[in-house]
Amino acid sequence: MIAKAILPLLLLVLPPGTGAAAAHPAAEAAALVLPWGDAVLALAQGLTALLTPVLVAALAAVLARIGGPLRLLVTDALVERLVHRATDYALNAVSGAVRGRTLTVAVGSAVIARAVQRALDQAPGWLIRAAGGGEGLAEKVFRSLSLEEAATARNTLEPALRRVASAAPGEAV
Repeated sequence: MIAKAILPLLLLVLPPGTGAAAAHPAAEAAALVLPWGDAVLALAQGLTALLTPVLVAALAAVLARIGGPLRLLVTDALVERLVHRATDYALNAVSGAVRGRTLTVAVGSAVIARAVQRALDQAPGWLIRAAGGGEGLAEKVFRSLSLEEAATARNTLEPALRRVASAAPGEAV
């Protein structure tokens, strides 16, 4: 009788699986195990295989649409920077030219010619072509200068273009 009283106490104290049999072995054998983790993994891999090419194609289409306008925007910014830098150089290089002051026709023409020659000598060819060549650069520099009221394209811009055309590359205008 003492054994009957001690046996349940021993079963409580002993860790599970060290001597006591399972209470319902038939219930464990009848359990159905579904490998749902494997199914989810297979589904994720299949979706990834299908969606990756679609997403890559969509990204390429977006880049193709944005690429053209973005290229134009960057090129325009580089042309404006070239005009600004060449004009700054010419204002410093031409005698009588002062930034912020109104330039005479003769000095303005010399500044335009010097700026265009500097840009032609220093800038890459693709940037010169994007600016409209030497004539396009001259027009942009002409528009950026503060010239006296008597200055026109005919008496200021055309003499500057003739100076640039007659000068050798690298030669001071």
